[in-house]
Amino acid sequence: MSLDKQLVQGQGMTSLRTRQRLIERLTEKGIADVRILEAMRDTPRHLFLDEALSTRAYEDLALPIGYQQTISQPYIVARMTEALVSDDRLTEKPLEKTLEIGTGCGYQTYLLSLFSKKVTTIERIEALKDKAQKTLKELKINNITFKVDDGSNLGDDQYDAILSAAAPLEIPQSLKDRLTIGGKLIIPVGDGNRQVLTLVKRTSKSTYIEEKLEDVLFVPLLKGVVS
Repeated sequence: MSLDKQLVQGQGMTSLRTRQRLIERLTEKGIADVRILEAMRDTPRHLFLDEALSTRAYEDLALPIGYQQTISQPYIVARMTEALVSDDRLTEKPLEKTLEIGTGCGYQTYLLSLFSKKVTTIERIEALKDKAQKTLKELKINNITFKVDDGSNLGDDQYDAILSAAAPLEIPQSLKDRLTIGGKLIIPVGDGNRQVLTLVKRTSKSTYIEEKLEDVLFVPLLKGVVS
């Protein structure tokens, strides 16, 4: 079946009713930005999963994608995205340059591409990067640059939004340094026992504001690439 047919059939697991139930759950959990809710409703999450798991695509669950990685729970994807775009509710694409650490299957990447003029996404597992790149190309998303890296070689580029889908023990200064003034970083911080989703906003060249949002559970931020 072609990708276009999968997207337009609207039957069973991909039906509007199934997706709408997910949006109702997200609303109940506090997601309030209509742009985020509409994007979550319209995003074909089943295309980012193996066929065996696609019937569970619109449940509010994290699911395995191989290589000991997961596709994030829709609520967490919505929460992280909302935190980055909440300051500008009137602009279609409120973010100029976004950096994502941990492409995974590309689901969060897709959401970021809807709200960013340009997304750079890095993934340390090359096979996951390749699969995500193929899916997003088939979805005709063309504002994403893909890189195989572990996040330790970010260069001197500046971003107004950074999202990490992997948890360090503490927030790397290297990520803070990559933020523009007024830019935001959303990142889980902690070990395997406890992690806290943390929002960092750069307010000047040397000052930052940190806000702890809620407990989460992500894979750890690891060094090295897997080819």
